[in-house]
Amino acid sequence: MKFSISREALLRPLTLVAGVVERRQTLPVLSNVLLQVQDDQLALTGTDLEVELIGRVAPDQVDEPGSATVPARKLMDICKSLPEQSEINFAIEEGRAVLRSGRSRFTLSTLPVAEFPNIEDGPGNIELSLPRGTLKHLIDATSFAMAQQDVRYYLNGMLLELNSNLVRTVATDGHRLAVCSRPADIDVDPPQKLIVPRKGILELTRLLGDSDEPVNLTVGASHVRAHTGEFTFTSKLVDGKFPDYERVVPRGGDKVLIAERAELRQVLSRTSILSNEKYRGVRLQLEEGNLRVTANNPEQEEAEENVAIEYSGDGMEIGFNVSYLIDVLTVLNEDRVQLTLSDPNSSALMEEPGGGDAMYVVMPMRL
Repeated sequence: MKFSISREALLRPLTLVAGVVERRQTLPVLSNVLLQVQDDQLALTGTDLEVELIGRVAPDQVDEPGSATVPARKLMDICKSLPEQSEINFAIEEGRAVLRSGRSRFTLSTLPVAEFPNIEDGPGNIELSLPRGTLKHLIDATSFAMAQQDVRYYLNGMLLELNSNLVRTVATDGHRLAVCSRPADIDVDPPQKLIVPRKGILELTRLLGDSDEPVNLTVGASHVRAHTGEFTFTSKLVDGKFPDYERVVPRGGDKVLIAERAELRQVLSRTSILSNEKYRGVRLQLEEGNLRVTANNPEQEEAEENVAIEYSGDGMEIGFNVSYLIDVLTVLNEDRVQLTLSDPNSSALMEEPGGGDAMYVVMPMRL
């Protein structure tokens, strides 16, 4: 195996592929990236057995096709540290990988290609195509609400619903819920519900841009595969049943207030400085035309802010984890936000005024 390639051409796919590789490995070969050269194309593969990413790039010159696995982080760090526009000559010599660039030379260990695992390449049941920007918007609008290490393993990911002419993403950690839907020119019958693991969602986001170029999805029984230009991304699916999120969405709240999104976010951020570091609670006091936000902590420190809102109705007091409210206000794109409440013990519904393609449910907390 012998080829030469420019530093920049190698660095982009290598950086994305190395991101999939776990630092702490059960199998030594999983900390390596698989390099395969054939037909004037270099393919780089990284996997952690749950997620796999293949990046492809054309080398400047291929002297000898072949394949090898080399330590992903070390290869990436070497490429990053070389001067810009460097030419890298890569070869396998006596079972080791040798990189030469200018007056530099690096020798890296290799592991047998046969040991490198391959995520099972089962047949795909469904194939469809979406604009990259649509899928990225859906993920960005909901991914913050995914659980991190919940014992309910099916919450440590995102529900991707594929219906005819509609795509929806749903995420929840049990305290808050994020739902976003977008129309799409797809035909899926029967509708599909997939739970993509958290790491798969985060890696997929890095591949997607805001363009209208298509991303091709292949859905199998236990995996989903996405093709975007030079990259092929595969993720195993979480085998579990996602909770019925429709039941959680509060209906019929009679207290509807509208506030300036950016102003409310700043008010909450300032107030949160003096909230309890562990519980992060703030108290919202709803009055006609005004929202009073207060917080205090065990050191007897207090913060109080008032923000003008559009509201006329009965007063009410309700507590929330301030981080959950700020997260929603960060991902909403509109200038204003609508908050619907019914009583201090019921969840709040946050969305664009009049409703939009996304809605967020936040549970209250007792203060």
